[in-house]
Amino acid sequence: MSVPGRTLEPERRRLRARVEAEAYVASVCFKHGPPCLLGVELEWIVHHRDDPRRRLEPDHLAAALGPHAPATLLPDSPHLPLPAGSPLTLEPGGQVEISSLPASDLGSLIDAVTADHRYLADLLDQAGLVLGPRGLDAHRSPRRVLDTPRYAAMERAFAPIGPDGITMMCASAGLQVCLDIGEADRFVARWAAVSALGPVLIALFANSPDLAGAPTGWASARVRSVLGVDPRRSRPVPITDDPAAAWAEYVLDAPLLCVRRPDDCWDAPAGVTFADWIDGALPEPPSTDDLDYHISTLFPPVRPHGYLEVRYLDAQDGGEWVTPAALLVALLADPVTVDAVVDACAPVADRWLAAAQFGLADPDLARAACRVLELGLSAVARLGLPPGIGAVVASGLARLRDTSAFHCPGGTAGASTTNGRQS
Repeated sequence: MSVPGRTLEPERRRLRARVEAEAYVASVCFKHGPPCLLGVELEWIVHHRDDPRRRLEPDHLAAALGPHAPATLLPDSPHLPLPAGSPLTLEPGGQVEISSLPASDLGSLIDAVTADHRYLADLLDQAGLVLGPRGLDAHRSPRRVLDTPRYAAMERAFAPIGPDGITMMCASAGLQVCLDIGEADRFVARWAAVSALGPVLIALFANSPDLAGAPTGWASARVRSVLGVDPRRSRPVPITDDPAAAWAEYVLDAPLLCVRRPDDCWDAPAGVTFADWIDGALPEPPSTDDLDYHISTLFPPVRPHGYLEVRYLDAQDGGEWVTPAALLVALLADPVTVDAVVDACAPVADRWLAAAQFGLADPDLARAACRVLELGLSAVARLGLPPGIGAVVASGLARLRDTSAFHCPGGTAGASTTNGRQS
């Protein structure tokens, strides 16, 4: 997934040494420059309006989307963008996704995505379908809707690991925010801030406690399922002083998920990493295009992709995506705020599983969330949002601050600080 207009140009040259691949990853995944553009990607689970437990059928979904249906669903579709310009794509379980065009300010981004969201909701409504309000399918067990070589290979590769793979593929929906890497002298701090914010923002916006008609016991079972897929491709990338090197190592040491071939079988040899491929594990050495594709099969909470693709937020109900997106954009908008965010989140920067399980009921996360929201309220006020949107965002953040304060030590709620702590 990517912000349209910010995709990488494949050079298609063969890679014959690990050092070549590491240099390529660092150069294309960390594009330095003024942080001018931003984008969002919104995913929704699709349900039948009259019975959310009914299975979604490919033909029904294709008819509903009409000329906007992607080729993965309807090969001869013209795949027209939505009226405000957003391309429409689908995830393996039939989840619909709007990927915004890159925007220079949050207000215009919100206007365009809101218009395309309404258009999509109306389009589906005419076919008796609705967009789900949560980050997991609360009504149906996961089942693949799209029949493509990539997704078939993914499902087979994930099957031995357990149910998390098929759940992530076919029953989850996320909100993704895309931000520029930033200037060369500041990108390390921006990387640290956006990564350390993960557990706090997961706790604040978790909304996926149920799956297939049953409670899971987790505030964000979507995050739990993603982290459970395969740690070599879904664990957080370390916060270091050299994130480009850390990401290159992560990429090259991750096993292949699928290998593109002319036929319909894209299964990868078990346990073979991209570094192994360079070393001769497959008959032909990989190209830079193969490396770009391999990166698209990695699912860390933050994925460098020429920009920072923030992937750790649950999908939100309707237009409620605006508040977490605005908070994240505002917190990264000013270097002083970025540094304050790193300090505020440092004590809980590794609490990914605790955030997914307990949310704000973990008092350490609640305490950090209070500090982040105070920073966010001031930072959002400086974004220059249209008055109506600004007021909605500020009100939402204030409510979250009060909720977080309620769960801090000294309040009447809170989970044990030892339960769910990651080592």
